[in-house]
Amino acid sequence: MLAAILTGCTQEYQSAGPTVRKAAIEGDVFIMPDDQPLRVRITDAVGPPRAAVLALHGINDYGHAFQEAAARWANEGIVTYAYDQRGFGANARPGIWPGAETLVSDLGHAASLVRARHPDLPLYLVGESMGSAVIMASLGGDSPPAVDGAVLGAPAVWARPTMSGSYQRVLSGMRSMMPGLVLRGSGLGRQATDNIDVLIAMGRDPLVIKGARVDAIAGLVDLMDAAYHAAPNIRTPLLVLFGKRDEIVPRRAVALTVARMTNNPVIAVYEKGWHMLYRDLNSPILQNDVRHWIMKGGRDLPSGADDQRGYLLDETASAAGKPS
Repeated sequence: MLAAILTGCTQEYQSAGPTVRKAAIEGDVFIMPDDQPLRVRITDAVGPPRAAVLALHGINDYGHAFQEAAARWANEGIVTYAYDQRGFGANARPGIWPGAETLVSDLGHAASLVRARHPDLPLYLVGESMGSAVIMASLGGDSPPAVDGAVLGAPAVWARPTMSGSYQRVLSGMRSMMPGLVLRGSGLGRQATDNIDVLIAMGRDPLVIKGARVDAIAGLVDLMDAAYHAAPNIRTPLLVLFGKRDEIVPRRAVALTVARMTNNPVIAVYEKGWHMLYRDLNSPILQNDVRHWIMKGGRDLPSGADDQRGYLLDETASAAGKPS
């Protein structure tokens, strides 16, 4: 018990180290400038490639999250690079938070590597949950990556400005007193997707982290803060995806964040969409919308989900007058 208490009182992070080399793609690995390898899953296009996607997964997940979507996009001429972000998947020290700055830096290097490999192809970022927050913080930062657009799936933007004061105080106290305590989602009554087969597979997958340290949860909130504050500064074309059945990120938080965006994003809302939008039972419809937007742009998505954007935009007006 004493060992558990002492472990819970120790904060632990794994920020990027000093630059010792040039970033590179070596086989199925992105090598970062601090010589840290990040596993990447590359799904080549069927036939001549027409576009490239760099995909970022959510917290406790890894690049495998885009397996089905990448296979579908490959048939449309899209090559997908889905990498395990630092601290997740097959990388070193899984579960130890790397920090928002490191996640954003890794994305910048990864985007440069994919752009260099495919200089003649349009390059798009595609995120899910935490991955979407990393993309937002990167695109709204001082040195945004050179990409042609970004897709923000179920963006993790439950930032402190959209969070109740009681939640903030509890998180701050736990971060100070027991940062190493591992919390699990069981018993919260929240479901991430209606695809039960996916949930079962994730439960059995050793690369999916089954809990989160308090300091990692607090770090995620720091990242969501960065994404929220970056929203007005993003100039890259955006497609924002949200599911009406999302039980993980509050609708109000997404609505208030979208209201801060100044680049007129395309907003698509899915009646049968949950949080894991790219793997829900409804995901083939969404995957086709993403493919269409990447290839053709515009607001006329095949599913018509962009006609439902009022679900978020209307919430913005009502949420603006509510207390946090």
